[in-house]
Amino acid sequence: MPKRIFLAGATGVIGRRLVPLLVQRGHEVFGTTRSDAKVAALQRAGVKPVVVDAFDAPGIARAVAASEPDVVMLQLTDLSLLDDPERGDEARARNARIRTEGGRNLVAAALAARARTFIAQSIAWVYAPGPEPYSEDAPLDRAATGTRAVTVGGVIALEDAVLGARGLDGIVLRYGWFYGSGASAKAKGNPPLHVDAAASAAVLAMERGAPGVYNIAEPGSTVSIEKARRELGFDPSFRLG
Repeated sequence: MPKRIFLAGATGVIGRRLVPLLVQRGHEVFGTTRSDAKVAALQRAGVKPVVVDAFDAPGIARAVAASEPDVVMLQLTDLSLLDDPERGDEARARNARIRTEGGRNLVAAALAARARTFIAQSIAWVYAPGPEPYSEDAPLDRAATGTRAVTVGGVIALEDAVLGARGLDGIVLRYGWFYGSGASAKAKGNPPLHVDAAASAAVLAMERGAPGVYNIAEPGSTVSIEKARRELGFDPSFRLG
């Protein structure tokens, strides 16, 4: 059944791969961008553009309310500085702020608009040191220090907001390190994940997912993806045609 979807981050690395999958399935997509220059591209892709900043809480509340969504998806990142070796710490801090403040604003807006489901992009490399592969119930690295603590803190704030929101079916997708179209050449690590498979996982989560956390990555020794395969039908080899 077609749904109304508010996609925060429609012009981002995952958003650009996710939009065609949603549109092809007949969903009505309201996609955000911070730039007026990207409005035309969203329209050509079949998206109803929403120009808004995730840090503008009143603006986000108005935009989500106006779209009357069944589903809110958070696919926001702020990693434009990651390829600059002198600004990596700044990039991580900005991305953590997107998760902390942007996530809080979007969850509040989704609740106010009475959306049914909230799907959020998280990451799969912030587990506390322990036996591998990590399953979804393994603890996160709350004792992290330095720049890793900034990243972990942002993840914990986002996941707590999504999973703790009463009245929303909160789903967290812990993605591996992106590669493929649009991904940063400097963002490499384990576990890896192609951006197309990441986008597909978001669609599967919306269609089949129960509230909770799913590791979304390629098979390997770092994290277990058996839950996503079993419950979502996730296929890490998926690629856009």
